[in-house]
Amino acid sequence: MQQLQLYIKNYFGISNERLAVVSELFKEESISKGDFFIKKNAYCQKLSFVRSGLFRMFDTYKDKEITQWIAPKDYFVADLSSLIFETPATWNIQALTDCELYTISSHDYRQIHRLVPEWPQLEKLFIAKCFITMEQRVFSFLSKSAEERYHELLNMNGELINQIPLQYIASMLGMSPETLSRIRKNSIS
Repeated sequence: MQQLQLYIKNYFGISNERLAVVSELFKEESISKGDFFIKKNAYCQKLSFVRSGLFRMFDTYKDKEITQWIAPKDYFVADLSSLIFETPATWNIQALTDCELYTISSHDYRQIHRLVPEWPQLEKLFIAKCFITMEQRVFSFLSKSAEERYHELLNMNGELINQIPLQYIASMLGMSPETLSRIRKNSIS
């Protein structure tokens, strides 16, 4: 639980008392490799902090799987739209490895503001950070070459390259597996 507490403390800057209250709402959970955190069109009933393992957010378009995001340890995972707006999930989220999580139910998540009065402002910062991350990804796709996107991923989270099937990395970066292989080969040379 210390890993989650440290993340919340550093990210949200809440007091130790409030941190203890929020932390108690999270429960330990395990998901086995290949199992789904959520499937598309289901309702997301939880938000989880990845203690260990990897998740892939993906959908299928014209019989092709499109990886939207890989969530490694120390990231939150949920279909945020489904969780917040109580709508069907737009993504499948599947464990790529055995995963250990700290999970809060959607019901408990909605109660945090009663326990931590400043939560609405903190939640707004969290959602803004998610939005900024997506804006940066869109800008990257519109302005950077495939090679630049690959090197950006290497700099941000290079260990993913050796832990995840390359077709998922390629899809997440918006390129074919062949292009990714060529870029990797040229980077090594």
